Amino acid sequence: MPMPHRLLTSLAVRLNGRIYLFDAGEGAQLGWKQVRLGLRGFKLLAVTHLHADHCLGIPGLMMLRAQIDDPSPLTILGPPGIELFIRQTRALLEFYTNYPVHFVEWSGDQPELAYQDDQVRIYWQPLQHTRFCLGYRLEELERPGKFNPDQARSLGIPRGPLWGRLQRGESITLNSGREISPDQVTGTVRRGRRIAYVVDTRTTKNIYRLCRDVDIAFMEGMFLPEDSEHAEAKGHLTVTEAARIAGRAGVDRAVLVHISPRYDAAQLDQLESAAKSRFEYVQIGRDFDSFGVPLKP
Repeated sequence: MPMPHRLLTSLAVRLNGRIYLFDAGEGAQLGWKQVRLGLRGFKLLAVTHLHADHCLGIPGLMMLRAQIDDPSPLTILGPPGIELFIRQTRALLEFYTNYPVHFVEWSGDQPELAYQDDQVRIYWQPLQHTRFCLGYRLEELERPGKFNPDQARSLGIPRGPLWGRLQRGESITLNSGREISPDQVTGTVRRGRRIAYVVDTRTTKNIYRLCRDVDIAFMEGMFLPEDSEHAEAKGHLTVTEAARIAGRAGVDRAVLVHISPRYDAAQLDQLESAAKSRFEYVQIGRDFDSFGVPLKP
């Protein structure tokens, strides 16, 4: 539940001005305004499941987005029922939108790839919760290999715009009519950055599929290990379970979110210490935290 001292879990991934949002519980627009993300770049919302703390903020965000002129289409990914929930809420409240909404719902034969644009791919997998729940993995598209200026000169390519096109992965044609492909002047293709978002689940093999070798994983760590019976009964992870999974999945670093409201701010350090006993590169996420994800060499 939202608390006076803590908002609900929501993750905004910003890449080149475009925003991919994961979950929007009650009051999501308050956090959005607090960090001044801006609405022009808000392109996609991925919803894990239809529990109030993950979806009741969607109408408010949609209404907020409608306040800008000529917004672009919005894509919403989510479990079965997400389209019905939003369409019925919109009809009952009669709230205004001035942009098209494209829904992609999970189905039994749904491919692992849920979404792709010119920047990222987003994958999804079912988790193990008290109702159907999805986890997500965002992968930045591969980048061309490192550009070799000496090789470009040896091929007679003049320095300037043609170099830039090759570095962006485009083929070029010289004045002589000779065609040059990017692989002739670049090294091995480099992978993009990878992020996982996994909340509201017990241990399941799909967590490993989502988190395998990501640069940063946002995972729920709802309970201390001594409260594991509550985690089991309510379909959640303890901080030590989440940290252990992160380590085994080869995560570079993990941020634990979706903390139970039974723990106040003074206990967050205790949760973090318990998690670090299982995985060194883990921390507790706090409201308005921002994390840079550097490119791999």
